Amino acid sequence: MGTKEEFFAHIEKGYTTKGDFIVMGAAMLEGETVTNALVKIPLKTLNRHGLIAGATGTGKTKTLQVLAENLSDKGIPVLLMDLKGDLSGLAQPSPGHPKIDERHEKIGIPFTAKKFPIEILSLSEQDGVKLRATVSEFGPVLLSRILDLSETQEGIVAVVFKYCDDHKLPLLDLKDFKKVLQYATGEGKKEFSESYGRISTSSTGTILRKVIELEQQGADLFFGEKSFDVEDLTRIDENGNGIISILRLTDIQDRPKLFSTFMLSLLAEVYASFPEQGDSDKPELVLFIDEAHLIFKEASKALLDQIESIVKLIRSKGIGLYFVTQNPTDVPDAVLAQLGLKVQHALRAFTAKDRKAIKLTAENYPLSDFYDTKQVLTSLGIGEALITALDEKGRPTPLAATLLRAPMSRMDILNASELKSVISNSRLIHKYNDIVDRESAYEILNEKITKAEDLARKEKDVPAQRTTSRRRTSTRQNPIVKVLTSATFIRGVLGVLKKAMR
Repeated sequence: MGTKEEFFAHIEKGYTTKGDFIVMGAAMLEGETVTNALVKIPLKTLNRHGLIAGATGTGKTKTLQVLAENLSDKGIPVLLMDLKGDLSGLAQPSPGHPKIDERHEKIGIPFTAKKFPIEILSLSEQDGVKLRATVSEFGPVLLSRILDLSETQEGIVAVVFKYCDDHKLPLLDLKDFKKVLQYATGEGKKEFSESYGRISTSSTGTILRKVIELEQQGADLFFGEKSFDVEDLTRIDENGNGIISILRLTDIQDRPKLFSTFMLSLLAEVYASFPEQGDSDKPELVLFIDEAHLIFKEASKALLDQIESIVKLIRSKGIGLYFVTQNPTDVPDAVLAQLGLKVQHALRAFTAKDRKAIKLTAENYPLSDFYDTKQVLTSLGIGEALITALDEKGRPTPLAATLLRAPMSRMDILNASELKSVISNSRLIHKYNDIVDRESAYEILNEKITKAEDLARKEKDVPAQRTTSRRRTSTRQNPIVKVLTSATFIRGVLGVLKKAMR
């Protein structure tokens, strides 16, 4: 192990940056803080994604809060996925505390209490700006991935979207989508067979059951109008601070499919909407996904591939993704390999499985002449973390056990009246919270069916001579379904992949 002076020089050299940066705290050696040995993250590399990990109660949420505050201070908008309801305190300044002053004296930077501009968003019936997307915007590819459909079933979904495009039937919510599916094998069976080929009743039944399962997780609240414009996530307030959008998800922790549905839809929309940034000095938007294991917990292989592709591609649009979870092993290796910043809080070794996880975690970090990484991982205190980032040239910075700075804002939640005040002062609430239910596929097909039934009754009352012809039914795979199975890559998220291949 090197000396304290060598360590200071090592940190100072490794964390020197010419551009703007965020100070995370001061490096520690053998449990002692090296004042002014500052651990700095260049803004330039914050679109290279990151991980905040550690056992419960070690300070992950406060680290997320510190990063969000400092990004906002630098004029960078932030979106926080708040599954525990811990983050609304960003709207009020910290009341301060002697322990905070003591911490900052050790770090060597002054403490400033400050509040930040926030926007409260909601996916459910909770108060806040409602986030929605139409089924049509979601697209057949993403919908099929979320429903975990077979290739044949994906083809049927593609046919449904093609039929609606051809007949100008708006697919706005799940009610519309279910109605078209039912129509394809019911009253509209003949029409579909003639124009699009025969569609299996058993396959549409399976798709319908999976849609109902998604509805039971609350997805009917997400699909519909008015669609949320992702540009509204990139607002700056009158003081030049990036607005911190807090998506309250406290009531959907037990509905991972809805969470995954929203996340993939949002990331795909952001990628499709934002221009290429090139080598910019700071990110356009940074997203923090708390309890990230919920995204990966029940994801199919196809869904995981989709997530991996988006993580790889979205940084070119100036978007940074940060996953917050208990253990790095919660995140698939292919995604973990894309994360430039790693903030690792303490892990606890209560079982043999825990010790194995700690060993694996230690191997994810650069080798150090100053630390036994496995030992440090179990000895870090609250508000301390191992950090490694990327410097301005994209090289990993030295591993640094860090005494983290305290949040400038309040470290607890807003009370009911404070929360109500934030929501009532929102500039977006009237834009998105008025309920819109315009005529769409559900109403149009119902009207079409009613007219057909009326006509059939009239024809029954006035018998006419008819000739019928028998048609031979083919048992071969519907050729349009077959073509559209592969053609599903023309819409939705895989449009992203198509752009990337150019």
